[in-house]
Amino acid sequence: MTIQQRLDERYGRTPRRSRRIAWIAGIALAALAVGWFGWSTMQTAAAEVDFDDLGYEVRSEHEVSVTFQITSGSRESVACALEALDEQFGVVGWRIVEYPSSDAVTASHTESIPTVAEATTGIVKSCWVP
Repeated sequence: MTIQQRLDERYGRTPRRSRRIAWIAGIALAALAVGWFGWSTMQTAAAEVDFDDLGYEVRSEHEVSVTFQITSGSRESVACALEALDEQFGVVGWRIVEYPSSDAVTASHTESIPTVAEATTGIVKSCWVP
């Protein structure tokens, strides 16, 4: 091995062809990583369900109604858990409701929740794609 070859090897100097192949491979890997990240982000966002409580009404000692809005990026059915709470924020009633798939991105709903004691509020605990 000549002195020049030893110096090239020691300091990482390689022939142009090898560097070009390494750059192309690096760019291809980076493009694949960006593509995979974008695809996984879109899949996660499409299955996300948001909800907003719009109000509640205590109808009787054993019933409260909850009005809420669901926003879903997917066109799949959606399920929501509703809760009725008392003054100490104890759960006095709950209900799971399911809605079929719809073309609408946002939909408003009003549901009643049966209670075992008088509720002071009604809320949406969570919503998801079943």
